[in-house]
Amino acid sequence: MKTAQAIYEDGGHKWYAIVRDTSRPNYLVDTNEYLIVAGDDAILLDPGGSEVFPAVFSALSTAFDPRRVSKLFASHQDPDVISSLSMWLEFNPDIKCYLSWLWASFVPHFGGDGDTFVSIPDGGMDIIVGSQRLQAIPAHYLHSSGNFNIYDPKAKILFSGDVGAALLPPGEDGLFVENFDRHIRHAEGFHRRWMGSERAKRDWCARVSQLDIEMMCPQHGAIYRGEDVRRFIDWFAHLEVGALKS
Repeated sequence: MKTAQAIYEDGGHKWYAIVRDTSRPNYLVDTNEYLIVAGDDAILLDPGGSEVFPAVFSALSTAFDPRRVSKLFASHQDPDVISSLSMWLEFNPDIKCYLSWLWASFVPHFGGDGDTFVSIPDGGMDIIVGSQRLQAIPAHYLHSSGNFNIYDPKAKILFSGDVGAALLPPGEDGLFVENFDRHIRHAEGFHRRWMGSERAKRDWCARVSQLDIEMMCPQHGAIYRGEDVRRFIDWFAHLEVGALKS
């Protein structure tokens, strides 16, 4: 069972984490979904796979009227990110999906048509939700060749997609990272294998280091806060990626 937990609130501007489902089958990768509310408008980030749509929809409905979710964002093309698209479109045919231009002719295999998608150029763009301006930050090749993060400058939150993800064992299901050194062991193998480019990694670390980030929210695993955000960026900058160990 998924639940929606508020992680930031300032008047009508709210962030919710729709957190991991401990009752899921063990053959499915667990995911986090994030809802950003600005007044009467909202965007759902990486809405998840078709198999978790009922759980995500139910959890979201406890926090916000789902009829007012006007936008989806897909960090990349994977099924655990966006294969629930057809179900969201069945619920709201007018919903828009923001994603890299690279996937605008691939993701429609999950649903939608030319009017559904808003293509993000490689350099990124602003996404307006209510009165709030979000920034799509390039994260290409980490791990997808067309990949974006979302930065909320008001909340100082970076939605980092698969960057920062950790595949946590049973029993370690807290919302936030509490012990960085213990937590990062569950992220290392994932990042070495799934992050495909040293140059892209260095570019990303340099780019996000310039942002004021108080929380970094990955698609898998726990949320980094405070000094652990900087600790992750420094750890990632020094990690060898994109090569199999012999």
